[in-house]
Amino acid sequence: MVHELTRVINDCGGNISESRMVNLGSEFAMLLLVSGNWHSLAKLETELKRLMETSNLSVHLRRTEPRAARTDMLPYSIDVVCLDQAGIISGLSGFCSSRGIDIAEVSTRSYPAAHTGAPMFSAQLVINVPSRIHVAHLREEFMEFCDSLNLDAILEPAKS
Repeated sequence: MVHELTRVINDCGGNISESRMVNLGSEFAMLLLVSGNWHSLAKLETELKRLMETSNLSVHLRRTEPRAARTDMLPYSIDVVCLDQAGIISGLSGFCSSRGIDIAEVSTRSYPAAHTGAPMFSAQLVINVPSRIHVAHLREEFMEFCDSLNLDAILEPAKS
C-alpha cells in the first residue's frame, strides 16, 4: 500500500514533505503532506480518486497552506510511561491547554509490561511552550501533575 500510494504521488510530480504512517489495530493509516505545483496536485487528486475506486483504500484530500513559524514558542517534548488507565491524554492535554501550550504531535501505545504482563501505557508529545512561561516553574507544575496521576514523565527541550 505504501509503495502504491507513493508511486502515484511521484508519478504525478508530487513530493512528500512530511508523513506519518502507522498500524492502528487491523488498519494501516497514512497522513501525508504532499507538495507540488498546481498541475501536479490537480493530477494527483484525479489519480487518487481513481486509486480509491480500484482498491480498498479510503482517501481524504484537503488542500492546506504552510504553517507560519512561531518565534514566540519553544519546542519541548514529553515522555510518559505508566500503568494503563483511562484519561491520561485528556489530563495531559488539559494541563497544556490551561497554560496556552500548543500540542504539535502525540503518539501513544499500550503494551504488556516485560516481566509482569501488567497493562502499560506510553505517550510521547511534542509541545510548543509560549516563551513567556518560566520553564522551571512549568516543569515543577508538570511533575506535581504527573505525581498526582502516578505517571513517570520527562519534560525536556525537543531534540532537533
